[in-house]
Amino acid sequence: MTRPKVLLLGKIDHAHKSWQSLSSLANLVTPTATNRAEFIQECRDGKLDGVVVAYRTFGSAAITGNIDEEIVQALPKSLKFLAHCGAGYDQIDVHACSARDPPIRVSNVPTAVDDATADVNMFLIIGALRNFNTGMFALREGKWRGQPLPALGHDPEGKVLGILGMGGIGRNLKKKAEAFGMRVIYHNRRKLSDELAGGAEYVSFDELLARSDVISLNLPLNKNTHHIIGKPEFAKMKDGVVIVNTARGAVMDEAALVEALDSGKVWSAGLDVFEEEPKIHPGLLRNPKVMLVPHMGTWTVETQTAMEEWAIENVRLALESGKLKSPVPEQADL
Repeated sequence: MTRPKVLLLGKIDHAHKSWQSLSSLANLVTPTATNRAEFIQECRDGKLDGVVVAYRTFGSAAITGNIDEEIVQALPKSLKFLAHCGAGYDQIDVHACSARDPPIRVSNVPTAVDDATADVNMFLIIGALRNFNTGMFALREGKWRGQPLPALGHDPEGKVLGILGMGGIGRNLKKKAEAFGMRVIYHNRRKLSDELAGGAEYVSFDELLARSDVISLNLPLNKNTHHIIGKPEFAKMKDGVVIVNTARGAVMDEAALVEALDSGKVWSAGLDVFEEEPKIHPGLLRNPKVMLVPHMGTWTVETQTAMEEWAIENVRLALESGKLKSPVPEQADL
């Protein structure tokens, strides 16, 4: 029998030994393409025929672009599995993958990122509440705390944290926030079991907007969540609310956020993700009360190693058993 092939889209940074161990099961190949047009042509020319599984990184979009309908149809018919090394998979059109004949089964690394992302989340909450950024800017300019002095910050103790999206990251954040004395409410499409909620109060979307002192966005980006926070939603929030986003930039309308910050409706914000990365809205850059981090939620050796190991395990299981460790929810019944 012809040995199957595994296609590497992107690169392995840490789990080299685990990746190389797959060579006992399949031939490991990489594309020669350096851009999307070349990659599509490489597929159409049959140079990647025999590839059964593709391992994909977030950064591989620089070569292939998003895995959309065009790419899905160009990929070799032998391809049955796509192992994405990331928790969020908005770069992949899962519907197109499911609809293809034969379908492409997609996996992600749903919980490997939870702890590190929630750490950054909590850093942004504390920084935004305490107005640390204003003083940090002044300090680097040789002005100590600045003149005039920055506005006094706020303690997290007793504040209501509204978590929009209580998946693994949201639940991890809940535990961290409670250690700082915050009270947690949450909204999901579905109410969690009492065990998973861990005492957090389930509320409607509008109630979360109205009651929260701090709102944290921890939901995936899809057609239903795009700009789920916009001008109408800001109007329903408390005056002086703090907004933190470590999910995806486009779940919030950045222009509406800038307007809310400028009016004082939003007191401060902490952002790790942006609508048009790496481009940042100038209204965010000029506002010293906004904490900005350049998408570093999983920027640790330990977490990125764990993500790679998880994705490689999806590849291994696909080769050995025709199954995935963590198929994406949209394909649960595929």
